[in-house]
Parts: sequence; structure tokens; C-alpha cells
Amino acid sequence: MSQSSFARRLLLPLIPLYRLVLAFRELRLAIGLESVRRLRFPVVSIGNLSTGGVGKTPLTIALARALKQRGLRVDVLSRGYGRDSQLAAQVTMDGTAAEFGDEPLLIAYEANVPVYVAPERYDAGLLAEADADAEAAETAPKPMPADQEHANQPNPSPGSSASASAAESKATGKDGPQSAQFPSGTGLTEAPLPDDPSLAKDQTEAPSLPRGSVHLLDDGFQHRQLDRSVNILLLNQDDWQDWLLPAGNLREPIESARRASVIAVPADEPELEAELYVWGWDGPVWRLHRRMEIPLVQSPIAAFCGIARPEQFFAGLESLGLEIPLQLAFPDHFTYTREVLEELLEEAREKEVTAIVTTAKDVVRLGRLVALFPKTMPLAVASLRVEIENQSAAIDWLMEQLR
Repeated sequence: MSQSSFARRLLLPLIPLYRLVLAFRELRLAIGLESVRRLRFPVVSIGNLSTGGVGKTPLTIALARALKQRGLRVDVLSRGYGRDSQLAAQVTMDGTAAEFGDEPLLIAYEANVPVYVAPERYDAGLLAEADADAEAAETAPKPMPADQEHANQPNPSPGSSASASAAESKATGKDGPQSAQFPSGTGLTEAPLPDDPSLAKDQTEAPSLPRGSVHLLDDGFQHRQLDRSVNILLLNQDDWQDWLLPAGNLREPIESARRASVIAVPADEPELEAELYVWGWDGPVWRLHRRMEIPLVQSPIAAFCGIARPEQFFAGLESLGLEIPLQLAFPDHFTYTREVLEELLEEAREKEVTAIVTTAKDVVRLGRLVALFPKTMPLAVASLRVEIENQSAAIDWLMEQLR
């Protein structure tokens, strides 16, 4: 048993205290002390139960691309972990991880959809919807000026149907829309009497939405303050067998998975899907295929990353047959400095590696520091791609839920 595993076991007695905190929050939600707010556009949440990365960001990117291909206007709402500002903002391509967070920047780059960040995802959603409304207003057909409209209308000839209708209207006193007459002194004014009953709806209702708009909520399973239409939960075998914080990595107990609309599991863990059905899950299950894409490099290489589960990254490189004499793991969301990278490069020279490989998420955080890597030891970027098995059917199901 490793020292870290032994230290975690020592924290087992604290799990009931953590459960009590979770129960208190559930009570606050149940009695309305913690409000749940709703945006105008439907929200699709992508999240997990553990503190570690299980592919939420790659799945968010894959869903954004797929829904965009179906003709929807897609945006992504994120907390923007580690950013300096607390204000709601839209991610810009020339921004930095300090401004927007590394994952929102990566999503904006790879999904090519608007990404909004704020500590309260509701605020990010309001900004997104304001931008969508502005876009819709710009593309909407402009009404024709009244004088031009009259000028374009042909003059009816005597005896035509238009002329007859005008004469009938003049004779009956119906020179415009019919009006409902109210007794004087009631304080009520004349109101148009609609021909279509649908026009009699409450005039205070929300304006129509830009067609096909949807928010994707990144890492949103625990963000219960925002209402969602669909709850996608990523789950793997490690989570299924893990403990709650602080002894384990689970932010919520396995029972919380029942809040999900669909559970997404690794395609290479069929036993987990079987265990879910035995447990009593009767909702849809998505099987996710993960693959790592890297440029062509030759061994030996150095590899470094600052992600939640670095062992998965190193194992993925080794599965491609690469020899990795130097492996460096930094904390998740690590902020790189020139000094750190110069030490890394010195170690890499001693190992006589041909290239240095890191993740796309780390490259976002490196920013301009990528210029430190020499041509003799180029920096290669590994990207994690996620594909849903039978993706077309999965997206059909998702579209149906949004309707």
C-alpha cells in the first residue's frame, strides 16, 4: 500500500462528517433556502462524482460539435477555475488561462463555440443569452418603412376585390382592427380584439428564443443552483469503488447518480454497465471511446502534465509504444513559470530525449512560454478525443429531451 493510500485510510472516520454536510445541503435545497434559478435556454449539464478528471471537457467539446452540426446555437457555461476576475465574461481566443481558466480556453479553441465564465454559472448564462438575443436582432429581417410599403402596393382598380373590401370597411366603419368596447369610467382602455386566439396571450411573457439555442454546463453535476433539462453523468470503475471525501475522491455518494438523465461509462469497462443495471439503474447508458492523438514522435521522449489523473496520460503514451525515461506530474491547473520549464528542459537534455509531450490543457496554460522549447526538443501536444458509441442515436435522444 502506498503512503498516500495509507494516509487516506486514516481519514475514513471523517466520512460521516462529510456526509452530514451533504445532507445539510440537500435539506437547504429541499426547503428552498438554497435557490435554484432557471435560464431561458435549455441547459445540458456534463459532470461527474469525483474530484478527478474523467473526460468531462472532451465530452463537452464532442457534444458542442455534434449539436452545432444539428443546427443548434450552442454555448458553454463554465466556472473558469483559477481565473483572476470574478466578473462574467466571454472567452476570447487571444485570452490567457489567468483571464478565463484553462478548460474554458481549450473548449473555445477546439469546439469553436462561444464560452462564458463566471463564479455563478447563472450569470454566465445571462450574458450568453443577451449575446444570443443581440445576434438574433442583427439577423432578423428589418420591417419595411410605412411610406415605402404603401408606395410598393398597387392601386386597386375600381371593381377589384381590394377596392370592394375598402368600400365595405368604410361603409361599416371598420377602418382598422376591431376593438372591444369597455364602459366609461372603468379605467380600462380599448384593446384589439384578435382574430387568432393565440394573440390573446399574456403580453408580459418572455420574448421568443433564438431558434435552437442550448447551454452546455461544464462540470455541472454538483452545481445545483442552476436548473437543467438534461443531466449527463460520467462514471468509471474507479469512482464506483471509491470512498467519499476526504478519504476518497468522491464529492457525492454513488446514490447521487440517480439524479442523472443519462450515465456515460468507458466503453472498455462493460462490467460497470452491468453493475449499474443490477444496482437498479433503468435510464440510458452511453459508452464512451477515448483515444489519444499526438503528432508523430520517436522514442525516447519526456512527458509532463498538470492534470487530475496524470497516470492515465502517461499510460496512454506508453500504450502507443513510446519510451518515456522522464515523466513529470504537476498539480492540476498548475501555473507554469520560466524557472520550472528551464529545469524540465535541463532534465530532458540529460535523458537525451527527442521530443517533449504534454496535454492540450497544459499548452493552454503555458501560453507564450511554449517559445522556450527548442527545435532540437520540440513540444508535441497530445489531445484526448471522446466519441459516443452510436453517437447519432445518442444525439437523437438528447435532441428529443431538449424538445
